[in-house]
This record gives sequence, C-alpha cells and structure tokens, in this order.
Amino acid sequence: MTPVPVFLYHSVSDDPPDWIAPYTVSPTVFREQLDRIADSGLSLVPLRRLVAALRGGPPLPADSAVLTFDDGFADFYWSVAPLLAERGLPATLYLTVGALHPPGGVGEGSLLPPTPMLNWRQVNTLDALGIEIGGHSRTHVQMDTVRGSRLTDEIVGCKHALEDVLGHETVSFAFPHGYSSPAVRRRVRQAGWTSAAAVGNAFSSTTDDPMRISRLMVRQDTPARVFDDWTKCRGARIAPYPDGIATRTWRTYRRVRAALGTPTGGASRH
Repeated sequence: MTPVPVFLYHSVSDDPPDWIAPYTVSPTVFREQLDRIADSGLSLVPLRRLVAALRGGPPLPADSAVLTFDDGFADFYWSVAPLLAERGLPATLYLTVGALHPPGGVGEGSLLPPTPMLNWRQVNTLDALGIEIGGHSRTHVQMDTVRGSRLTDEIVGCKHALEDVLGHETVSFAFPHGYSSPAVRRRVRQAGWTSAAAVGNAFSSTTDDPMRISRLMVRQDTPARVFDDWTKCRGARIAPYPDGIATRTWRTYRRVRAALGTPTGGASRH
C-alpha cells in the first residue's frame, strides 16, 4: 500500500475559543506547515483525485497529499483561503451546515459551542475560488449513535442545504468526530455522497475505503518532528484496517450514553 497523507485541520487562529483551542493551529504555524509539505516533495492534490484513484480511475501522482478542513470556522475565510490562493493549493472544506448563518443572521443551530463561523455568502465566495465544499452533517452529532429520520436529516438534509446555496452538486462528506458504522456509511453512499472522510490518525492509501478515508489530525500540540514524519509518510499506520475491539466497544458505549440522553464526547472530541 502506498501511503497518502490526508491532513485534517479545524481552526487556524491566534485567539480561538477554549473549546477548540486544542484543535487549532496559528496562522504562522499553518504557513510553516505548508512550507514543510512543499519542502518534503509532497504535491497537494484535490481530494477528488484521491477518490477517483480509489474508485479505479487514474492513479495518483507519486508523493501526493490532500488538505482538508472540518466544521466551517470563520477564520478559514480570513486566514486559510488567502494562503491557499497565494500558493495555488487545493483543499476541501467540510461544513456543519447548522452552524453556518446568513450574513448578519443566525444559523439553524448545531451541537458546536458558540464561535465565529462562516456565513453563506463567504461559502459561496470560497466555492467560486475553487475550494471544494463538502458536508459535515447538519448538527455535528455522533452519527453512529442516531437512526431513522434524525440520521437522514444529518446526511440528506446537509446535502440539500449545501446544494441549495451553491447551486450545484456536492459529493464529499466527512463524519463528525470521525465516527461512523457500516450502516451510516451505507446511508451516506445512498444519499449520493461519493466519498466520506473519517479520522483514524492514519495515512490514507491507494487502497483505502473511499467511504472512510483516513486522515491525520493536526492539533495545537502536534510536534514539528511528528508533522515532518507525516510529510515523509512515516510514523503512522496505513489504511485500510478493520475496526479493533476497542473501537467497537467505544461505539457501543457511546450509543448507550446517547440513548440515555447523556452523550459522551462533546464538541471537543474530534
């Protein structure tokens, strides 16, 4: 298997709210990490190139990597997009649609704590600039703990909300917290999403599951040496790999807690 680093970012800010701070990097660090990726010889390619290769299309160029961002924080517009445009780099931005809002208004609501999020006008601008816009559910629920109409709304409702605003199809999804199950992945596929990203803290690969693409989460405390290892395709396992006993046990525990009305994890468990 050929490892493919798919980097997962959340907020890029000098002053994030406490709840997202552990999953935030500063603009200075983000710029340095883009430099490290370039210096390593990796080439950043659009997510669709990886998905096409996983589905039997043209193979990826050697030493490929992918940039992804979750949730839809407002700092993406001000801090990230200019750096990507300056360097001509592709990226996929997965949006929690209930957390977004019209200019000057409020969103429908999500499980994410209050923090500045993108508005729909900015999303349209990012789309026009070539950033791939993907779905990250409606409310950021742990999707393997809900069923029925709630699950449908998180998957299908998210897709319709994005497509109504953008005016074109959206095909890339990411599971909140990285959590999914075979049933959830099947429902995502049936809704018309052609790929879905998990977390895994592992490399993706040329044989990865396109409905559970593994990503490497970049955190505030990710050491430079670890990031450098990732750019050299070392220091993490390579997908695909089966769910272990610990993963299945943790899923069952979270489902029980959700059924009792006391879900575990919260917004900080990405």
